Order: sequence, then structure tokens, then C-alpha cells
Amino acid sequence: MSAQPRVVDVGGLVAGDVAAIDRVAAEIAAPCREWGVFHISGHGIPKEAFTSFDRAMRELFALPDAEKAALRRTRDNAWGYYDTELTKNRRDWKEVFDYGVERPPGTPRPVHSDGENRWPAARPALRAALLDYYQRCEGVALALLPALCRALGVAPDALDDAFRDHTSFQRLNRYAPCDDPAPPDAPLLPDSGRLAVHHHTDAGAITLLYQDEVPGLQALRGEELVLIEPVAEALTVNLGDMLQVWSNDRFRSPIHRVIASDSRERYSAPFFLNPTYDAVCAPLPGLVTGATPARFRPVSWSHFRDQRSAGDYDDYGQEIQIDDFRIA
Repeated sequence: MSAQPRVVDVGGLVAGDVAAIDRVAAEIAAPCREWGVFHISGHGIPKEAFTSFDRAMRELFALPDAEKAALRRTRDNAWGYYDTELTKNRRDWKEVFDYGVERPPGTPRPVHSDGENRWPAARPALRAALLDYYQRCEGVALALLPALCRALGVAPDALDDAFRDHTSFQRLNRYAPCDDPAPPDAPLLPDSGRLAVHHHTDAGAITLLYQDEVPGLQALRGEELVLIEPVAEALTVNLGDMLQVWSNDRFRSPIHRVIASDSRERYSAPFFLNPTYDAVCAPLPGLVTGATPARFRPVSWSHFRDQRSAGDYDDYGQEIQIDDFRIA
């Protein structure tokens, strides 16, 4: 068994090819059950789009401090620039920039954990490159849903209604060199040293991660933290909490973290595919039987997302987890 995630060719998925759905489902079923992490190639995002996106991401973080401060997220607007985020109520060693779908001016936000895009003034090319990449990831992530359903043994469209008006967003990460990094073999909560991002699971359904050539992501596989090596022009997929709930524990939402480096700068960009805010996530009916009863109570996505976002922004107590909804 390889220590690294499987690389799965998802060619044909975005076009809705039925044969591709069945083929990909067969390939991702085992990694989804085992640890919820795999890479995808053949996703249709060309190299030039990655290059343009990477350039725009670096340009954004290289803005003068005053320009980044003007884009700063607030308690009331969760999208924008931020450099004091918490995970597990501990400060992460990172800068982030979050953005999502463009809404018409004046459109109300459904919950406080959603946001309004904030773009640097007079930089239309940067905005265009970032929004283009968002749209490409959106198409790939939505195309993965039927294959994931098929891998669970349910109808490919079983989750379609939960994503009619999805609430996904894109995050950009910059990890500067750190003068006191925790060692790679440190426990989940190190006694000393800093982590770029402390251990967590992702709240939503699917995360598509772009990584530069510098490794830093660690994912828990059994009892071992595995350093996920980047694969050129591939995206790293990890499953989120809502998919674990829908799967009735058949699929895993992996615990993962990011280690800091004392010498190398690193960039990454997760796209979070999230359900519509009025979705109530519960084990899919086809996966609940007399032998395998429901393992989770229904989860209101808007409540779950709001509570997780609040814990990221500031120290508002223990982060909400799907184990809070687990049926004993």
C-alpha cells in the first residue's frame, strides 16, 4: 500500500460521461473509505489557468500592507484578507484571502459566515484570474458528486438537491517562513513551536486543493500523519464533514494540518464545495438499514457553518464538530 494518496484520472466527469462516473467511483471508493484523500488528474483545468491563478495569488499577497488592510475580513463579512485566524483556538501561521461567487450589489447574505467579495482597487486582471479559477473548480467539484454517490452505492443524483444553490468559496493561503516551526513529527497539538494550520476537518462536502511545489499538508491515515507530496497539475481532494454524515460513516473526513517551514515560503488554495444553506444533512436513506442504523442526527448546514466560522475568526469556545451530532 502506497503511503501517498492515489492519483485518479477523472477525465470525462465534467462532461457527465456515465462511463467516467462509474470508472471514477470504482477508483475512489477505497481511498474515501480509508482516509478520505486522493489526487485527481484529467480534470480539464489547463496549465495556463493554474499559472495565471498562481501569479494572481502571489500578486495579492504581495500588495502593500495598507491595501491588504482595506480588504480585511470582519465579524460581519467573512470574505477578504485575514492574518490572525485560529484553528483549535490557536493562532495559525498564515495569511488567507477568501472569496466566492459574485452577487448583484445589495443582495443580502444569508448568514454571517458568508461574505461579499472584496477586491483590490484598479487590479481587474487579478480579480478576473481569481474568479476564473473559482468557476473552474466549481465545475470539477460538482462533477465529482455523482461519482462519490455511485461509490456509496446510491443514485448519482442523490445529492443534487443539496447543491442547487451551493455556498462554496475559494481560499488563498500564504505561509511565510517561520522562525519557530513545530517539527513534522510533533503531536497534533504541539507542546512547542508553531503550525501553519492546526489540525481540523473541513466542514463542507469536498475540498479541491491546489498546492505549489513545497509540501506542507499532513493528513491522518490511521494513527500516522502523512506528508502529502504535491503532484504537478493535479488537485488534491479531501472529503468534508457533511459527506461523512451523508455517507453514514462509510467515508472519512480526514483530520489534517499544515506544518510551517523555517526557510521556504508556501502557497496553497483550497476550494470548498459547500451545500445550500437550507440543507439539512443526514445519512442518506439508502445507507440506513436495520443492520446499519443512522449514526448522526440531522445537521443544519447553516448552523454548522456559522459556528465553525465563528471559531475560526476568534476564540468563541470549542469548534463545532460532527461528533456533536453522533448517535451513541
